[in-house]
Amino acid sequence: MTWLVTGGAGYIGAHIVRALAAAGMNPVVLDDLSSGHDGFVPGGVPLVRGSILDRPLIERTLREHRAEGVIHVAGFKYAGVSVQRPLHTYAQNVTGTRLVLEAMAAADVAHLVFSSSAAVFGTPDVALVTEDTPKHPTSPYGQSKLIGEWLIGDQGVATAGSEHPLRHTSLRYFNVVGSGDPAVYDSSPHNLFPLVFEALLAGKTPQIFGDDYDTPDGTNLRDYVHVADIAAAHVVAAQRLSSGAPIEPAYNLGSQNGLSVREIMDAMARVTGIEFTPVVGPRRPGDPDRIVATGELAARDLDWTNRYTVDEMVRSGWEARRRAVA
Repeated sequence: MTWLVTGGAGYIGAHIVRALAAAGMNPVVLDDLSSGHDGFVPGGVPLVRGSILDRPLIERTLREHRAEGVIHVAGFKYAGVSVQRPLHTYAQNVTGTRLVLEAMAAADVAHLVFSSSAAVFGTPDVALVTEDTPKHPTSPYGQSKLIGEWLIGDQGVATAGSEHPLRHTSLRYFNVVGSGDPAVYDSSPHNLFPLVFEALLAGKTPQIFGDDYDTPDGTNLRDYVHVADIAAAHVVAAQRLSSGAPIEPAYNLGSQNGLSVREIMDAMARVTGIEFTPVVGPRRPGDPDRIVATGELAARDLDWTNRYTVDEMVRSGWEARRRAVA
């Protein structure tokens, strides 16, 4: 039996694929390579090139590989850009998720781990976010992830009395950084770590997007979590689904300890040895002031823990990116 990973050639998906393979869970990747890289897929792991909007392809892949479950990572993940491209965002993240669910139902595949996001919370008015914190997304991206959770929950209810009831969980990522394998790096043109790395590699000064947020130093305060920890949590979630163990409908994969963008910049200079004073630019639309989560439920059920310091996060990501250009 195998697990299909949609978006498995991307930064996060490729780490999940490696973690599944290490656990003997036979991953198969479905990816259109619009933002992923075929070189991120390990040798021996099947790569099916195609879109999550291609329902027949998803169903065919599930059947051909006798998939036991799906880890649905594929989607459009840029909150700021989603404000300018809402229709594209909803097509990829809402329609795409619906089609994955349809294909799973047709192929009698009943286990699903969904890649959700801290963006479902918007700008919470609490110091630490829990799974029950009210959801008020501030971007089409956040809205699309929340709708995805609703779709999956409704399908779970609809199939509860069937021969193959959908068992599922949604893992809400916070700021995923670092690298667990030097062959895989974050190539996003919008995420903080790769933006800083690209600037440093080009001899340019990194930029902070806004310093007038309602935080102690004026820059966004976020949870930063290592991608290898994120991948490990997916493996445990998949194993719980397969075994029939109890599982919550959603988990926050947070660190409980936020860091500001300015603090990340300080770590960047410290680890890379490149001194710089970041340029301050305008805010990006859809970016909340602060969002930090407890992660207590995930620690209880998914062996979730933060195994890396901020310097280790920066160092692993920097080394992977430099290797790519070596």
